[in-house]
Amino acid sequence: MIFVAKSELPSIAVVGAGLTGLTAAHRLHTAGRRVRLFEASGRVGGVIQTERAEGWLVEAGPNSLRGGLPELTRLIAELGLTGTVVTAEPAAKNRYLVHRGQLVAAPGSPQALLSSPLLSFGTKARLAAELLRRPQPRAADLSLAAFAREHFGSELVERALDPFVSGVFAGDAEKLSARHAFPVIWEMEQKHGSLLRAQAAAARERRAEGRPPSQIFSFADGLASLPRALSAALPTGCVELNAAITRLTPTGSGSTPGWQLTWTNPAGVAQTDEFARVILALPAPALVKLAIGADAAARPLSTLVEMEHASVASLYLGFRRDQVAHPLDGFGLLIPSAEKRAVLGVIFSSTLFAGRAPEGHVALTVMTGGTRRPDLAALAPDALLAAVQSDLAMLLGVRGEPMFLRHHAWQRAIPQYNLGHERFLGAITRCETDHPGLFIGGQARDGIGLPDCAAAGLRLADKALAG
Repeated sequence: MIFVAKSELPSIAVVGAGLTGLTAAHRLHTAGRRVRLFEASGRVGGVIQTERAEGWLVEAGPNSLRGGLPELTRLIAELGLTGTVVTAEPAAKNRYLVHRGQLVAAPGSPQALLSSPLLSFGTKARLAAELLRRPQPRAADLSLAAFAREHFGSELVERALDPFVSGVFAGDAEKLSARHAFPVIWEMEQKHGSLLRAQAAAARERRAEGRPPSQIFSFADGLASLPRALSAALPTGCVELNAAITRLTPTGSGSTPGWQLTWTNPAGVAQTDEFARVILALPAPALVKLAIGADAAARPLSTLVEMEHASVASLYLGFRRDQVAHPLDGFGLLIPSAEKRAVLGVIFSSTLFAGRAPEGHVALTVMTGGTRRPDLAALAPDALLAAVQSDLAMLLGVRGEPMFLRHHAWQRAIPQYNLGHERFLGAITRCETDHPGLFIGGQARDGIGLPDCAAAGLRLADKALAG
């Protein structure tokens, strides 16, 4: 066991070098605090991975960011990345849903809902009646599907909400918690009653304040530019890769918390170091394994093992333009579970941002798996391609084999904020309360989107600075 002299110790440890941990470490460093960032793998960035090869730009995980978070805009400016930001192409404003085997434009506004061929006259009449709903207190949570049915009926849930949930959570609207998975719409109902009226009020407020609509964006060299820049902005030697934290032992007392961290290096050698405070920016499966406290057998976050996660696989496929009949004039398409297809959705990657495919070619990112078809997420690349080719041919007119292919699989990738999620949140809160100087956040607690993760990192750092 290797011990480091206390006089050389940094003040705050951040465990996990995904976007949450990197953002927290950056905030601590810019605030003048010594920080050390631990990452169990050999790279930073978590699920954010970008590859440029043979003229293609491949995103292995998330494909874009949505603007609107001022803190994220400031962070990008601090890192000197503003000039590299690329916004979605105008053609990408269109979205498609699959209905009875055909692509139908997804309605993007209450007015579009009323004219959409996706919905029957009865559902449209119900939409009009929804405008009259008044706020009502709710004593208990309910599923996202049940919540939406109350407002809009079953048809909209099946044809629009179901595929939307597959695109965001790769999950099941019948199981997801309305309160926890989509807190914004929960709060809208509490304030306005009608969700359609709430959406219109938000648009009026935005226009009155002169705020432009939030944009989808990335960077010229892909999303990995953000974690790379965050890591590069940290002091030399700050980031400890291939360091799997196994135990956190409290060393302080009273109002002066302190922590000893134990980790193993790639050679399997145990190492320790001491810190004033610790930020855990880890996914739930990693939090479950941590020994936290004076008792080496204590696993205070072990209940998180019951949190459901969706496994997802993607195929990035490159074709000649003439191999795809569809104009690909949009962001992509999503498929309701009622359509019984292998594909969850397809992102038109070369339409979304310029420079993602060689001249005369197009790129598609095909998403599969999720809670709907977890078996597909475990398939080898060739088998997965064979499983999705008929869907691509029927829906987009794809002919022949791809000229370029990249396969990525993420096991237990997306935490599902299902009904009862508050018990997991309670376990995290109790762990923090029982262990002063420990701060926990990230995907399992604060939201699954990249802006959510960045915001969580900033909040965690501020708590550590204040605590």
